[in-house]
Amino acid sequence: MTGPTPRLLLAVPERPGLRETVAQRLPGVPFALPSDPEASDRSAVEAILLGAYLREDPRADPAGFPRLGFVQRLFAGVDDLPFERFPPGVEVAGNVGGYAPFVAEHALALALACSRCVLEGQAAVAAGRARPAPELRSFWQQTALILGYGEIGRALAERLHALGARVQGLGRTGAPAPGADRMYGADQLLEALSEAALVVDARPLTTRTVRSLGPRAFDAMREDAVFVNVGRGGTVDEEALYRHLESHPRFRAALDVWWAEDFAHGRLTSRFPFTSLPNFVGSPHWAGFAPPVQAYALRTALDNLARWFAGERPRHVVDRSEYVGLRERTQVLADPLQGERTDHE
Repeated sequence: MTGPTPRLLLAVPERPGLRETVAQRLPGVPFALPSDPEASDRSAVEAILLGAYLREDPRADPAGFPRLGFVQRLFAGVDDLPFERFPPGVEVAGNVGGYAPFVAEHALALALACSRCVLEGQAAVAAGRARPAPELRSFWQQTALILGYGEIGRALAERLHALGARVQGLGRTGAPAPGADRMYGADQLLEALSEAALVVDARPLTTRTVRSLGPRAFDAMREDAVFVNVGRGGTVDEEALYRHLESHPRFRAALDVWWAEDFAHGRLTSRFPFTSLPNFVGSPHWAGFAPPVQAYALRTALDNLARWFAGERPRHVVDRSEYVGLRERTQVLADPLQGERTDHE
């Protein structure tokens, strides 16, 4: 026996408590997972909760749902979606804020690992050496700039203020935002970069942001700045960052996101040996991992779906024009990884 014809398709892996959480947050909305018998009837599906595209049941192809009006991504990023396959009237929203507390915490950890020379300290302890100390930095009474001042930016601003930092943000318009002592517009990027002791990139990857941090941007930064990227690798010119680290030994960088990521096979690569540099720290795109993450991100995605099913305007609907041709522009130039990327932030 099957259940009612679903209005919502859960194109995500089944996990303990998933069905109970959906039923609680979306009472009265029939739903199904692709493996359920009732999912074969796509005639009434109005919305899809979408995980890793094409790693779910192929029936989740958005062009195959005649009543589809809304796609809610479980992850924050949407840059890997083939928008050309979505019918024109379908709105798509990223799960903005679904990972913000955890990504902000990881960004701060990377920043402090750079500024307080954590890796050098561990090497010194392993060698039994107490002195001399390296050039340790502090963010107290220093300017921290957050590129892409959204939910992650606000969560990070709270943590940076606790360290005594002045927090500035960069957004599209430069309009005032909670937690930011000053905001810059996107056209003020070079000016904003020039005075920051810490620069954190938390921007989505779009046609506006792709490779927007290149040689001019890095040259505009302070010689002793710390740069952290927890947004998307593609917002940064890979070679420009590597060359800048090589030629500016007091400049430090930490990355959680990369240019070639293949989580289906557990691999990532870079065209340049970042880990051989003494002024670099890295992690393999795991800022969004922690015990509470899955439940937290699911709730924020379902809350936005609840707005849509209630006839309200959903939050964080993307401008699809900003993703047209993006995949072609972000292809890795040498030895690209093959496989489906599954961004979880």
